[in-house]
Amino acid sequence: MKWLSNSLARNLILGVVFVVIVAALGVIGYMHNGWSFGDSLFMVVLTIFTVGYEEVHPLDTIELRALTIGLIALGCTGMIYLTGALVQFITLTQIQQMLGLTRMNKQIEVLYDHVIVCGFGRTGAMLAKELKAGKAKFVVVEPNADRCAEARELGYLCIHADAAEEAALKQAGIERARALATVVSSDPVNVFITLSARSLNGKVQIIARGEEPSTERKLLQAGADSVILPAHIGAEQIASMILFPSIAGVIQSPERRRQMDLDLRTLGLELEVVVAAEGGVFTGLTVEEIENKAERSFFIIAVEQAGSSMAERPLPGTRIGAGDGVTILGRAGRANILNKFAEAAH
Repeated sequence: MKWLSNSLARNLILGVVFVVIVAALGVIGYMHNGWSFGDSLFMVVLTIFTVGYEEVHPLDTIELRALTIGLIALGCTGMIYLTGALVQFITLTQIQQMLGLTRMNKQIEVLYDHVIVCGFGRTGAMLAKELKAGKAKFVVVEPNADRCAEARELGYLCIHADAAEEAALKQAGIERARALATVVSSDPVNVFITLSARSLNGKVQIIARGEEPSTERKLLQAGADSVILPAHIGAEQIASMILFPSIAGVIQSPERRRQMDLDLRTLGLELEVVVAAEGGVFTGLTVEEIENKAERSFFIIAVEQAGSSMAERPLPGTRIGAGDGVTILGRAGRANILNKFAEAAH
């Protein structure tokens, strides 16, 4: 809503401008009759606001009396108009806010198979942006009024409440949600939100943010399906860009990666880059041997070896060495298979 395009705001501005002009003319008129600026301004304020203590100076001339009569008529009229516009503006603004909240609550009530984002800090805002870009249905729960207002200005459904309270999660439709991401900056709060969400919906996918590595186990025990450690993820991405720049260039462009992930997700697939560890279960095997050993649950679509360029589709006989960057395409949720690249052979 633009300020000048709103008729209520425009009326309010016109009222203020009218009163200011009348007051300025009154001050000029009294000063023209020999009064000081202070006395003139004081007389104008007394007259317009109808306080009526006493005359600053005797109104002993026809000109002063005519000026005062005009000031009373125009000043009081302007103040009545301004007061009415102000009351109307405040009242209707509050009504619009209430109607907006009612409309938003109705939209939330009909959401199904949606995502709940707990927290609208830096991570939450980025997550909401990505979800919107991916055309996913979601609702934000944020206790900070300013952040909640910011989310609503961006067109997001946002509940001004503490996600640690069960009532807030119920209002967000936790029983109907398919996923919940708790990304507040406090690990204890994330644990509590996870516990509450899991108790309200045993099937919802819960992704929790953790600041400290020691919190990961607590979040998993509380019911989280996945735990994200931003510091670790950032370090891994930087390492991938340094160690395997050609792979990073292909799949880590934000727009390209987002679209690729969306397309693959509709097919139940995921694309990941892993590093073959020294002595790992799959280290030293050929591409064909690894895929057979994994019962074709994933495919190796690219390998970047130290000192050589990336192969878009390695040959079946390509051998994976320690430190090689391996791009894998497989069914979603195959983290146990991906971990084999890092596990030591027994």
